[in-house]
Order: sequence, then C-alpha cells, then structure tokens
Amino acid sequence: MPQIAQLAETYSSQIFWVLIFFGFIFFVIGKGMVPKVMDTVALRDKQIADDLAAADAARTQADEQEEAWRKRENENRASAQALIAKAKAEAAAQTEKKLAAAQARIDQKLAEAEAGISQARAAALGEIEDVASEAAQDIVRRLAGIDIAPASAKSAVKDALSHG
Repeated sequence: MPQIAQLAETYSSQIFWVLIFFGFIFFVIGKGMVPKVMDTVALRDKQIADDLAAADAARTQADEQEEAWRKRENENRASAQALIAKAKAEAAAQTEKKLAAAQARIDQKLAEAEAGISQARAAALGEIEDVASEAAQDIVRRLAGIDIAPASAKSAVKDALSHG
C-alpha cells in the first residue's frame, strides 16, 4: 500500500502540523476564550449570590415589617375590645338606671293602686255594712215586728262580719 509507505516520509511533517494546529487551538481557545467564559460564569455566580443576599435581606425586612404590623394590629384590637367593653359597661349602667327609675315608678303606681284598692274595699265594706244593717233592720221588723236602732243593727252586722 502506497499510503503506508509514505507514512515514514510524512510522519514528521504531520506531527509538526498537529502540534501547530493544537497549539493554535490551545492559545486561541484556552488562553483567549476560556478566560472570558470563566469570567462570565464567575460574574453570573456573583450576581446570583448578590441577588440571593438581596432577597434574603428583603425577606428579613418584610418579616420585621410584618411583625411590627402584627404588633400594631394586636394593640389596635386590644384597644378596640377595651372600648367595646367600656361602651357595654356604660350601656349596662344606663340601662340599670332606666330600669331602676321605671321600677320606682311602677312601685309608686302599685302603692297608689293598693291604697286606692284599700280605700275602695273600705268604702265597699262600709256600703255592705250599711246595706246589711238596713237589711237586718228590715228583716227583724218583718219577722219580729220590732224596730231596731240603726246603731245596734250596724254593730251586730260588724260582729257577724268579723266572725264570719
């Protein structure tokens, strides 16, 4: 084969060109492009690390603001509940006063009504005694034919009513 026979003649020139070619590739890619790519990767890693640090700082600040907001909200809720309790207490006191005044008026009207009932009962009892004494006088006059004095008939009716 003629290619194998040429190998010895072209061997050294092929090695030379392979070394030149790989040297050229090493210097162009290894010394020119790779450092730029590595710098870009390093810059990107630094930017990602900075972004993560900024996000962590923002999250910490947001947590602090949320905690401050929760504290203010709890204080506002507590003060609102205190105002509600105060308003309930004031309303209960006013209601109690109104109920006491109404009860006093009712008690006064009840006492007046009881006094009126007592007077009416006494007047009715007096009228009953009068009617009963007149009836007793009339019955005694018709049955026994005797006239009785109104005072004695009245006292007899009072005795009968008090025992009966």
